[in-house]
Parts: sequence; C-alpha cells; structure tokens
Amino acid sequence: MSLAMIQRLVISSCRGKIDIDGLRRVASSLRILHGSTAVINAWFPPAHYTCVIHRKPFHDSAIRSERINAKENEREVVDDISAFQIKKRPSRRNRVAISDKILKSNAWSVKALATAEEYNLEALAYGLLDQQLYIPSKISTSTDPLPDVIHAVAKYEVGHEPREIFFFREGSIVMWNISDLECGNLLQFLRRYEQNRYMEELVHTESELMNYTYADSGKKSHLKDGDIILAQEAGNLDKYTFSNAMAQSVKLGIWEASLNRYVDSIEFVTEDLKVGKQIRMTQHEVLRKQGELFALRHRINLTSDLLDTPDFYWERDDLESLYQRICGYFSIAKRTRVMNERLNHCLELVSILSSHLSDRHHVRLEWMIIVLIMVEVAFEVLHYIDRYLVK
Repeated sequence: MSLAMIQRLVISSCRGKIDIDGLRRVASSLRILHGSTAVINAWFPPAHYTCVIHRKPFHDSAIRSERINAKENEREVVDDISAFQIKKRPSRRNRVAISDKILKSNAWSVKALATAEEYNLEALAYGLLDQQLYIPSKISTSTDPLPDVIHAVAKYEVGHEPREIFFFREGSIVMWNISDLECGNLLQFLRRYEQNRYMEELVHTESELMNYTYADSGKKSHLKDGDIILAQEAGNLDKYTFSNAMAQSVKLGIWEASLNRYVDSIEFVTEDLKVGKQIRMTQHEVLRKQGELFALRHRINLTSDLLDTPDFYWERDDLESLYQRICGYFSIAKRTRVMNERLNHCLELVSILSSHLSDRHHVRLEWMIIVLIMVEVAFEVLHYIDRYLVK
C-alpha cells in the first residue's frame, strides 16, 4: 500500500477532526511496520488518533482507527473501514506525474495541458510576435490554414531538437521539448489570452505527458509502448496529429472532473429521496443544475470533435489512421460514451426533481384555491344566516 493511499485513509477515518496544521503532522508521524501491519499516529487536539492497518492475503486491507483521549488516556475504537470502500476516481493508464517520467536516451518529452475554456488565438498570435521568443504560424492545408490552432517554434535553439508549441482554440496547449521552467513561463504568459481559466491544481492533474523519439529510416510515425515514435521525415502535420489527440484527451479529462464535482454536489439528493426526506432544493436551484448539465453536454457533443474525426483528416488517410490510433490509446471514444451515459443519468435525476417540485407547487396552489373557496362559502353562509335566520 502506497504512502499516498495510507494518508488518504487516515484523513478519511479522522474526517471532521483534521485541521490544516494537523494534516501536516500526519506525514511526519507516519510509521510503517515491516510485515503485515502498519501503524499511523496522528495528533489532533485534544485527542490522539491511531490507525492500524492489517494486511490480509486475498482480502481487503482492514483498517481500524482508534482515538486516545489526551486527558483521560482512554482508547476508543472509532470505526472499521475497508480499504476498497473509499470512493476515488480511477486513474487512467496514461496518468503519469511529470517528476516520475524518466526520459530515455535520445528521447524528449511532450506535454499537454488544458488551462481554460477558450483562447483568443488572434490576440495570442500578436502577443507571441511582440514577445519575440517564438515564431507563430498556421498549420497549412491544401486549401486554407486551420483557423483554430497556432503552431509556434522557439526562436532561440537549445540543442539540436527544436522546441515547438501547439495552441488550440478550445483552451489546450501541447508543448514539445519544453522544460518545466519554460512551461511555467508559458502558462503565465497565456493568462491574458484565456477565457474562463481553470484552477491551477485541476490543470496539472488532468495533464498528459509522453516521451517521443525518432524511428529508423523508412518507418512511419506510430505509437510504441506508450511512447511517440516520429518518422525521420516527419513534418508539422505528424506532430499536429499527436498534439490534436492529446489536446482532446486533456480537455475531456477536465470535463470528466467537472462532471465528478457535479455528481458530488447532488449526491445528498439521492440520499434524501432514499430515506423519504423533503427535497432541500428550490425550483431555481434545480433549474440552474439543469443548465449546468446542458452546458456540459453541449460542449462535449456539439462544440468538440470527440464524437467524430475532425474534417482535417478526411483527405489524409495516413494521418487519419494515426489520429484514430492515438485516440484509441487515450480511450477517448469509450470515455466520451461513459460521460454521456452519466450525463443522461444526471439529467433523469434532475428531471425527477423538477417534476416533483412542480407537482408540489401545483398542490400548494390547489390548496390555496380550496381555502379561498371555503372562505367564500363561509361568507355566503354568514350572509344567509344574517338575511334569513336572524330576522
């Protein structure tokens, strides 16, 4: 069991008791015992917490959290947690930390990030010219240049391998042979041209990092063991094809994270429905949730190329097959299908909420009408009594 997993288990078992300072003390007090048992000590005033992890072959790791009161020195078993009960998003096979990716000999790195909803490419092109560090250009085709991408090459060379960047209008950037320091400077430079910037942590979490090298003479560009192999005579179009697929993957990752946050925000509703509690949402809040779902669905299915191959590849069979293989490596079609299924489920739930709240509103109106009718009948009875019976 990794250190990060154990730390998450500590936080989960001691939920509600952890502050920022206490969280920092978890890592320093971590003590892994050799063998089948691991002990984690954490001090969260006024109590001391101990998590004991028992490793059992062919079974889940059982975790028991104990709380020791500082004053009374009493030990109390808080909870028994299964290591596989903690809800977490499954990591994709291409999710690699930048610091853990080891470059092979004669190999370079290519990194893709999605930093915003959209880039202002026209202003960005002028900004690159004014900066005088990169030479921007358009991807040329047989007819017109592609309007939604800028290809920039570093003006000053560092080594024999060029440094290239692809800026996509949908808010993605793919950097070839760019160091971490230069990457940070580029992201800072991009801020003025971004629309609806994403959170910094989300940008780096939903990133893609791969190695690339060059193939032997006569071989075409392809993927091998998760690495990009470029042909010796590969031009901008080959790199653009790889960059396009990587940009699609990181953008889809951002939308997946957005849907996960959305699901977490309405999770309490399903619990309330299950136990028969009153819905704690207003009609306005439900309508806003519907708008968020439709906006996300619109971006995935209408404004992106996730459901179909871009028009650029229709006249280039070799690049189209390469693009499809890269998309297959990133499981873009499968992830898009799963996203749409989850969106349909969320839409069904929100529709049920909207229908229920509408029915409740209609019932309230009906009762108001009934009360008004009863009041009118009461007045008529009083008038009848006053007119006929009193005399």
